[in-house]
Amino acid sequence: MPEMTSYERVKCMYEHREADRVPVTDSPWGATLGRWHREGMPADVSVAEFFGLDRFGVIGVDNSPRFPERVVEETEDYIITTSVWGATMKNWKHHGGVPEFLDFTVVDWDSWLKAKERMTPTPDRIPWQYLHDNYRRWREEGYWVRADLWFGFDVTHSWVAGTERVLIAMVEQPEWLMDMFQHFLDVDIALLDMVWEAGYTFDEIGWPDDMGYKQHQFFSLQTYRQLLKPFHRRACEWAHTRGARVQLHSCGDVRPFIPDLIEIGVEMLNPLEVKAGMDPVALKAQYGDRLGFHGGLNAVLFYDMDAMFAEMERVIPVMKQGGGYIISSDHSVPDSVSLEQFREFVRKAKELGRYD
Repeated sequence: MPEMTSYERVKCMYEHREADRVPVTDSPWGATLGRWHREGMPADVSVAEFFGLDRFGVIGVDNSPRFPERVVEETEDYIITTSVWGATMKNWKHHGGVPEFLDFTVVDWDSWLKAKERMTPTPDRIPWQYLHDNYRRWREEGYWVRADLWFGFDVTHSWVAGTERVLIAMVEQPEWLMDMFQHFLDVDIALLDMVWEAGYTFDEIGWPDDMGYKQHQFFSLQTYRQLLKPFHRRACEWAHTRGARVQLHSCGDVRPFIPDLIEIGVEMLNPLEVKAGMDPVALKAQYGDRLGFHGGLNAVLFYDMDAMFAEMERVIPVMKQGGGYIISSDHSVPDSVSLEQFREFVRKAKELGRYD
């Protein structure tokens, strides 16, 4: 079979058809990039280009309250900053991982309403110059183009208001959360409508909404259906009116939600977090005719590359059957992985993912 572009491969996966091979992608930690640069990867070359990964163009817009960003404290080991969402957070400079959130601006209805007034869908929230500089090349070189949305439970508790506060509000103040979910999505859709109407179309939408952790979910299926599912449905329906596909990123064990996700129009699920209880092979057997999968290679195994290669040999041949799969880890690439080890990971992924 002739070599396909990334656009053609991913399209086949969504259509549950076999391509020349399964698409391959992944994302390294910042510390991992630093290691690879020290080991010979040029700083001005992208990870996808250097390793021959599939190419994805990403369109993002700014639906934030645009609170002032500032540095609160900086040492040799960490930096504490405030974000456009009003969160104060600590990032370690030499280690990968998510920030430690220390404080929030949005903590109740009143502070939310003040933030909401700042969140208006104006054209200056769109990276027009970035699109002008990159979009044509994406299309000419066969990239798969995704538009990112930013709304839902995960971003609200992580980046905006705090986990404990949001979980309590799901019981005591659900209307407050639903108003946030709705407005985040309203602004996203209004901005991406402008992007589309300007000629920058996209093949897929995606958004992060981690709803689970190890063997459990943050809330019940009933709560999901009442508070969050209507907004997930709206995002899916809006994308489908544009002819765009829908991928949801949801870490943790989200198995109870999968039938509902399929019902509202989610077409691909990422990242299939193995250590949380997501078995990609079992999920493929149960839902593979109705849902595509992206991920499912246990990132813990990156600390033992022989174990990772054995897992790839077990998982990829099953997941690739009939299309519907994109190869990547279920998290990200840690800095234990050398440049040469990741090069071998990509080589093996392409070999195992090739269709006869």
